[in-house]
Amino acid sequence: MSYCIDLGRPVPSNSMFDGDPEIKRECIWTGPTPDARSLCVDRKGANLRCRSGKGKWQDIDLHLSRGTSLMTEYANPFAAPEIIVMKEQLRGWRFYDTFRCDSHAPARLPSPQTFTPVMANDGSNLAAALQTIREIGDSHIVEQAIEEAFPGSQLYVQSGESGMQVVLTQPGMLRGLTARELSDGTLRYLLLLAALFSPRPPELLVLNEPETSLHPDLIEPLANMICRAAERSQVIVVSHNQHLVAQLERDDICVPVRLNKETGETIVEGTDLLSQHGWKWPAR
Repeated sequence: MSYCIDLGRPVPSNSMFDGDPEIKRECIWTGPTPDARSLCVDRKGANLRCRSGKGKWQDIDLHLSRGTSLMTEYANPFAAPEIIVMKEQLRGWRFYDTFRCDSHAPARLPSPQTFTPVMANDGSNLAAALQTIREIGDSHIVEQAIEEAFPGSQLYVQSGESGMQVVLTQPGMLRGLTARELSDGTLRYLLLLAALFSPRPPELLVLNEPETSLHPDLIEPLANMICRAAERSQVIVVSHNQHLVAQLERDDICVPVRLNKETGETIVEGTDLLSQHGWKWPAR
């Protein structure tokens, strides 16, 4: 099942918001290419129609505003089950943009002692997420990722009255270091580990500049984690680090997309990203 949303400039008016984009068309269809037979849901401007179980189009009594998606405004499992299915698919995508690693970062605080198959975007439940991976996920892959990044170190989770907290023991240290004491790079690596090895992997996982604040020695272990996660999910990595990119490109499943800036515009190097895979954009 496929979905597209087409945004464009509104009809010129006297409104002070005439620069706001409006939704020209939204479609849901089966298969890779939208055509008259594969369309299930079709929105043009403010009008919405859905195909019934018998294959006939039905106009939906709903006026959609120009800046509002049908995904947020309409939900009827009987008239348009495809919308419900697509919503759940989109809802399952995960985006990890930046992780706070400052002294007051949520990831440095104890987390509630509760089952956590998916780490929060801010890493506030890091300890619980790591422990969940150990108990119902692949504990061996966690140990391997720690050994690759910090040879001889061990990661474990402590529980106490204030909740659960991460502790990392390292060779030569007389005691383990809690999340409050870890360096920014070490903490970020643990956050990426929890995001990539979730026991409930998403269909799509997006990491934006995961190399930020990481020591150069951690780039290769990070690439290894990303490649392992890509065996279970589609992983999109946005990076400016050439070493990380080179490590990822060693994997056969990696599809590099390089961007260039020309006269202030960001373009895809050497090709048109929307047409290289046979994408056909529905007409307005």
